[in-house]
Amino acid sequence: MTALPTSMREVFFDGAGGPEVIFVHDAPVPSPGPGKVLVEVVAAGINRPDCIQRAGLYPPPSGESQIPGLEIAGRIVALGEGVGNWALGDEICALVGSGGYADYCVADADLCLPRPKPLSLIEAAGVPETYFTVYDNVFTRGRLAPGETFLVHGGSSGIGSTAIQLAKHFGAKVFATAGSVEKCAFCEKLGADAAINYHEKDFVAEVKGLTGKKGVDVILDMVGGPYLQKNLAALAPDGRLVQIAFLQGSRVADFDFMSLMLKRLTLTGSTLRARPLAVKAAIAGALREKVWPLLESGEVKPMIHATFPLEQARAAHELMETSAHLGKIVLLTGK
Repeated sequence: MTALPTSMREVFFDGAGGPEVIFVHDAPVPSPGPGKVLVEVVAAGINRPDCIQRAGLYPPPSGESQIPGLEIAGRIVALGEGVGNWALGDEICALVGSGGYADYCVADADLCLPRPKPLSLIEAAGVPETYFTVYDNVFTRGRLAPGETFLVHGGSSGIGSTAIQLAKHFGAKVFATAGSVEKCAFCEKLGADAAINYHEKDFVAEVKGLTGKKGVDVILDMVGGPYLQKNLAALAPDGRLVQIAFLQGSRVADFDFMSLMLKRLTLTGSTLRARPLAVKAAIAGALREKVWPLLESGEVKPMIHATFPLEQARAAHELMETSAHLGKIVLLTGK
């Protein structure tokens, strides 16, 4: 392989704020430490946590780069000490703690996964953050089982589109909420048994109607705020609510927990970024066993809405914050 350059482009945030704080500058190419690999990034997925980090509310864990970006796809160009499961030139996608918005990024070898053969590297960049998050929260924490009913809010998002496909494939009846006729149609095309336009209908009443007044077994929610009480109302006895974000706030006045006891509900949630490497490596192993065959066969796939060159990261964040996208938004390095 050709010698590596000494400098690269990377996106950085000039303080906390809106998309106007996003800039690109030159920086040294990092070196992989023990157990890590250096990836020449072809594409990097954009996620809501990136926008929250930009606003100053979600700093990277200690020891991680301040550069945004939680998922990448590209080619391995250097190996750290002790890495024996990857080779130079391997095409991979990886979950990273930060640093993805750059020409080169260091990744833990245990959090790299081979590019699924039907996917381009651009498509593969839309896999790690969403698939790690959905698999762990829906199937591990939420314990969704075949034959159960599942509701995901924001069904047209990257997380939502992934959750619909995986839940449907693993035998659940799937419902989704979305904010327009177009988004509802997108959810149903992905496999949702019903999609509810939350601007026009009350999702609790719709869910009760769709389930014969029983409610759903599992809900994956990233909205929070006013949805918290409504989610408990929409759950069936012994149902599980899994919270992965609070886009409308984490504090709710006059919250009534009585249904939690009466219906024996479970309220749980998680974040992914700060969890120990061993935990995330275990999720990677589960994905490789349970989900990678589905990606390899084309039975599920990331839905890419738009791509932007690295220099247009500001425009990519602006699109993310409109919530107009259907699926993933991806940055390209041109590599």
